[in-house]
Amino acid sequence: MDRTTVAGPPAGHLELAQLHGSLRDPLLDTMTFLNEVTARYPRAISFAPGRPYEDDFDVEEPVRDLAAYVAHLRGEGADEAEIRRTLLQYGPTAGTIREVVARTLAHDGLPVDPDHLVITVGAQEALLITLRALLADDHDVLLVTDPAYVGVTGAARLLDARVHPVAEGPDGPDPHALTTTLRDVRERGLRPRALSVVPDFANPSGTSMSVSARRRLLDLLRPEGVLVVEDNPYRLLGPAPHPPTLKALDRHRQVVHIGSFAKTLFPGARIGYVVADQVVHRPDGTTGTLAHELARLKSMITVNTPPLAQAVVAGALHRRDLRLGPATAGAAQRYASLMTLLRSELTRLFPPADRERLGVSWNDPAGGFFIALTVPFPAGPEALARCAEEFGVLWTPMRYFHADTAGDRVIRLSISCLDRDQVITGAERLAAFVRDEDERS
Repeated sequence: MDRTTVAGPPAGHLELAQLHGSLRDPLLDTMTFLNEVTARYPRAISFAPGRPYEDDFDVEEPVRDLAAYVAHLRGEGADEAEIRRTLLQYGPTAGTIREVVARTLAHDGLPVDPDHLVITVGAQEALLITLRALLADDHDVLLVTDPAYVGVTGAARLLDARVHPVAEGPDGPDPHALTTTLRDVRERGLRPRALSVVPDFANPSGTSMSVSARRRLLDLLRPEGVLVVEDNPYRLLGPAPHPPTLKALDRHRQVVHIGSFAKTLFPGARIGYVVADQVVHRPDGTTGTLAHELARLKSMITVNTPPLAQAVVAGALHRRDLRLGPATAGAAQRYASLMTLLRSELTRLFPPADRERLGVSWNDPAGGFFIALTVPFPAGPEALARCAEEFGVLWTPMRYFHADTAGDRVIRLSISCLDRDQVITGAERLAAFVRDEDERS
């Protein structure tokens, strides 16, 4: 039989159309944008990045943290050979510092069995392996708040997973919208598997859930058999007392809790974790935990989380008496002060009559990094480029975080990388741009 051979591209050349579909999805460019946009306009005041304030970082601090952990290991009776193995070998996939992290979480109101922890390469790896484990086939659906953090929707896209949005209200996922979505998903013959939510100072909206809303969410989802994937990096960056995590309120193993030390210590270590105490029933009749299954997945992705980075974080935690709440109080106060300042400047720059005429409004986060500002024009990349080039200020289009066009006239502002003078000047430049753009449209 004759066979016709179709010539492909020459060696070393690839067709994007023949690579994974996620590489053609604009969603994957969003994270790159968020990480790099400030570098494109180095002279602009940037409300875009959602990263911690770095001017207070001390480059000698990680060295002291590492020394503190080595001293801790020696104090626990480890000899030099054990210390070398702990720091310089691969180490267990689930992590070398699970006990340290568990004790820290317990001090913060979340008692955790170390065996239910997996230490990950940032919260992003925790999200990826959790979604990979829970979303078994194309009948499984991940529900996400709308707007949603692009890290979770992007991870789902890499896995070819189905994602359905649930409208976010002022108190987290809207219960009516969630109930309607659950019904609609099931009527299509699909299975809603989990809801991803950021309950404190959410990225991108800044929304936080009240304690009653957290309890209501767990009560609503329990009879539905739907898990909650709680991504909670910002909780300690708000005023004390801090509300309980969803996991702390969980009495039925409904919540998979994901955390990170990126915002409370420093991002460069890339240390996150996942708490997964769900019982897994195996075909042979034995049982295990979801944490064990997540570690198995992790072993095929990153093998293990770098032990040196884990050691630095563990030393940092020991030097803070395994209590991050008091240790982050200064940073939380700084962010809250800047958030209050930004709201005050927006109120000054957009008096009530102007707000009504322009259709400008904003929400009122008590902490964290983010505030959502509604503007009277399509807030896409073109508007952002003009704002940066002509007015010297940057922000993030909220449309990147929405499943539809709901965020086309909303922008995300982050105060985390700015000082007071930059917030004031940046708000003035932004207000001038909003008025100019409104006149042009």
